[in-house]
Amino acid sequence: MDTLFLREVKFDVVIGLYEWERATAQTVLLDIDIRLPTRRASQSDDVADTIDYGQLVKRLEQALATTRFTLVEALAQFTADIILNEFGAPWTRVSVTKLGLLANVKRLGVTIERTRFG
Repeated sequence: MDTLFLREVKFDVVIGLYEWERATAQTVLLDIDIRLPTRRASQSDDVADTIDYGQLVKRLEQALATTRFTLVEALAQFTADIILNEFGAPWTRVSVTKLGLLANVKRLGVTIERTRFG
């Protein structure tokens, strides 16, 4: 298995436990790893043999624009579900980072790993 990755993908998302957090969208960063067999794509040089990460980012942008979250864990799971169920990846790791939310904390977040069958 090989790993495709996307780093520091920025989205504006309504997310937060507290009402003041949910008053406006805040920028979050997603780091995404997707494991899949890419040997065929490396030989064919055809995007049909892998995941079109441009389409993935577009789909996430569309979905995150209309969905609200309380917890970073829920946002990570939502993202993983799209990658696994809509794009057919067998495994993904998703990290969600919120920026400058707490005094003396530059970044906070969560990393989850999920498989399509388990």
